[in-house]
Order: sequence, then C-alpha cells, then structure tokens
Amino acid sequence: MNNSNVINLPNIRNEAQSTGLNNAIRTSLSQFLDDLDGENPGNIYDMVLQQVEAPLLELILQHVDGNQSKAADYLGINRGTLRKKLKAYQLIE
Repeated sequence: MNNSNVINLPNIRNEAQSTGLNNAIRTSLSQFLDDLDGENPGNIYDMVLQQVEAPLLELILQHVDGNQSKAADYLGINRGTLRKKLKAYQLIE
C-alpha cells in the first residue's frame, strides 16, 4: 500500500543536531505527545513557536541590557519585527 502522506524519516540525530537545546526540545515534545494519549492537540506548530519565542526574546533583551537594536542584530531580524514580537508577547507596551 502506497500512502503518499506517510514518510519514513531517517535517524536525523547527528553530532551537529545533538545540542543541549535540541535534546531538551525533543524530550519536552516527546513528553507532550505522549501525554496527549491519542487526542488531537491542534496547532502544535504555533504552540511550540510561542513557547520558545517568548523566553528567547526576553533572555536576549536581558543579555543586551534592553538594547533593542542589539537584540535584533543578535536574533537576525530587523528592529521593527522585534518590536512587533515584543508587543505580541507583552514584553513592551
């Protein structure tokens, strides 16, 4: 039976991907999926991005002592995009 919606993923872990952050995310997501117990969670993609993005923005801002231009440079985004994200997560007014 050929099901074009099913793919077999190779073992994607290699030395470059086995960072502490990568492993922490894998562990957390695996636990989350196990805890679903068959339920459909819906929009996992946005949920994960929000869970990672908010603390990322907050920690980078702390690291650069609140300098938004420097934070934007660190993140590789423009300052306007950074401000929009900071407002969305209520990190600034």
